[in-house]
Amino acid sequence: MPYVRIEITDGATYEQKLQIYKETTEMLQRILNKKPEYTFIVIEEVDNKSWGHMGTSVHEIRMREAKEREEAAAAGKT
Repeated sequence: MPYVRIEITDGATYEQKLQIYKETTEMLQRILNKKPEYTFIVIEEVDNKSWGHMGTSVHEIRMREAKEREEAAAAGKT
């Protein structure tokens, strides 16, 4: 009985989660011959302020990237 736990930062839509369930189940069936009726997929969403990467939080990284995109867009308009 496969149990797959996937941890992601927040922001996935319900439709995206459905696609993850479907494709992960299909992959286990195709590669390991696991039956879909015995396969369980859990998606755990972690707040991006609670997910660290490169010495900071994903929230801070996303804020910095958004600011950089805004500055690049503003520079391109002048």
